Amino acid sequence: MSKNIINVAVAGATGFVGLDLVYLLSKHPNIKISSLCAQKNIGRKINSFDKRIKKKLPNITKLKSVNWDNIDLLFLSLPNGEAQKLIKKLYNKYSNLKFIDLSADFRLEKKFEYEKIYNLTHKAKNLINKSVYSISELKKEKLSNIRIISNPGCYPTSVQIPLIPLIKKKLIHTKNITIDTKSGYSGAGKNYKSKFNHKNFYSSTYAYGVINHRHVAEIDQELKKISKNIEFTFNPHLIPTFRGILSSIYVYKKDKTTLNKIVNALKNFYKKDTFIRVQKINTQIGTGNVVGTNNCDISVCKTRCKNKIVIFSAIDNLIKGAAGQAIQNMNIIYKLRQTSGLQ
Repeated sequence: MSKNIINVAVAGATGFVGLDLVYLLSKHPNIKISSLCAQKNIGRKINSFDKRIKKKLPNITKLKSVNWDNIDLLFLSLPNGEAQKLIKKLYNKYSNLKFIDLSADFRLEKKFEYEKIYNLTHKAKNLINKSVYSISELKKEKLSNIRIISNPGCYPTSVQIPLIPLIKKKLIHTKNITIDTKSGYSGAGKNYKSKFNHKNFYSSTYAYGVINHRHVAEIDQELKKISKNIEFTFNPHLIPTFRGILSSIYVYKKDKTTLNKIVNALKNFYKKDTFIRVQKINTQIGTGNVVGTNNCDISVCKTRCKNKIVIFSAIDNLIKGAAGQAIQNMNIIYKLRQTSGLQ
């Protein structure tokens, strides 16, 4: 790193998340993109995959061609199981190199849990405790001197941002929480058609992963750091839109807790966080106002049932749920404005 310029490489540059990452990084005032890596399409220009990218950037190359001595930070937008192998290979050899992993490889603190859920052997188990799982607004004080940042999943981001402050303040009951969440199909990656071979895919809504979605363990792990008595159900759906997540979180508020108190608690908790936008009580929100941004919109609404409320949380799954949050974490690491490259 020289003259406040960070030399970065992106592994997995041509996926949905990778392309958003490259696009946002290409506009960042403190970033030089030194290498763009993929398994296929070697030698092609990145803007042949995404016309939004106007800046002249290196052609796509293989990972083995990267000069790691010239890289300050590596973003890994790779399939689960691949990032851990690459980080293990580079971690000790290049002591100044930092990593932001957008896969699930370092999200779970217990190796056996990762291996059970993802059906993969963890190849870098000794590095798990050297990493930090970071929703930017919740972990910014813990990122100094950390070399491996684990970027959270998109669903867990939309769920934890509204829930964690309320659990910390003991404003809601921690049992009988229902999380009903809907995502655009880009969340399934470029191979979504092979994963969801449904009739009328582009005009239908599908429930999936209802019994034990992979993100349940991630949410459970983080919420139980605040309260051991967490109990929730998680019901994800795929909807016929490309990007965006809307989570509807049903909770029971404490008897003497008002909706005003809940909304004010959220506003106070995130008063210094530009990207978290807490709306007025009973505001009906959707993904339309967050798509293409790093924002998270939150709305608290009453229901017909006594003490039961619904908290809506809307994000762009590819940005706040992935690429944008990765850049926000990078900004924190290097003590830049959190909004740099994201507004």
